[in-house]
Amino acid sequence: MKKILAADIGGTNSRFAAFTLQGTTLRHERSIWLSTNAADSFEHLLDLLSNSNFELQPPKADAAVFGVAGPVVDGLRSSPPNIQWDIDLTALPKKFQCASTLLINDFLAQAYAAFTPAFEDATEVVSGTAATNCPVAILGAGTGLGKSILVPDGKGKYIPVPSEGGHSFFPFMTKEELEYADFIRKKTGSAKVIQEHVLSGSGLEHLFEFHTGEKATSHKVVSHFTEYPIVLEWFARFYGRVCHNFVLDTFALGGLYITGGIAAGNPIVIQQKEFEESFRNCEQYGNILCNVPIKINENEESGLWGAARYAADHLIHKTASRTERKG
Repeated sequence: MKKILAADIGGTNSRFAAFTLQGTTLRHERSIWLSTNAADSFEHLLDLLSNSNFELQPPKADAAVFGVAGPVVDGLRSSPPNIQWDIDLTALPKKFQCASTLLINDFLAQAYAAFTPAFEDATEVVSGTAATNCPVAILGAGTGLGKSILVPDGKGKYIPVPSEGGHSFFPFMTKEELEYADFIRKKTGSAKVIQEHVLSGSGLEHLFEFHTGEKATSHKVVSHFTEYPIVLEWFARFYGRVCHNFVLDTFALGGLYITGGIAAGNPIVIQQKEFEESFRNCEQYGNILCNVPIKINENEESGLWGAARYAADHLIHKTASRTERKG
């Protein structure tokens, strides 16, 4: 039996979990959530884990996989856009190392989670019929905006592929939306408005201030959605539009999974008619988009399952290679 330490390091929360691997079967043992902002470095975050009562520390694990909300270079380094510090596995002190330490993008982990029990209870919010042999899209807004796809390999399986599409430009359409774009530029000090500026916790705060003239945290905004219907409607419309573009960009007719903290904790966003109308709105391919099923994954630890699945595949491949060499 192998021990796996999985981590999902986001802009707000850093989640850790212990898994065991028996053959090809993963079993979740225990999780702990830490505040990302409570740490002033990646090493400090691991110190916080070490000082907790969490039993599985990196040196005791057969593999440790850290999913991080940002681009990953060579499986070793990342400079996450919504975290104040960088990650470099090559600089880790010995006390935090294990036999196999790996770093992956957090939405690559979400893609791997689709192969685990974490996605089994995903609820269909927009009905449709998944096309065979087509990619499946995964998208989610939280502190930032993540995207990934599952690409069919032609042999009945899927290859997970990460994306940093949350940093592409946001497509504003109406005059009022363009006024909102100018508002965001003033708030961010950036000449360009990326999708993450709109679909994220900070995006909710911008939208609330634009419509009400008041400032509020994203947590307060979502807890009072019903009191500010225009904020909810706009956010749902923007969410649907980004999903629309991502599905067309990737031809993900195999379906769309929506995950991430905002929708997982507030499915009302995806249940708004503005979301579906925005997603289906296409003169040329509306008939195709009408067939794409959309499911919401409300499991907030799916990133941990995905990181663990990635680690499990790594260990299984490692064992198989060793056996093959001996043979």
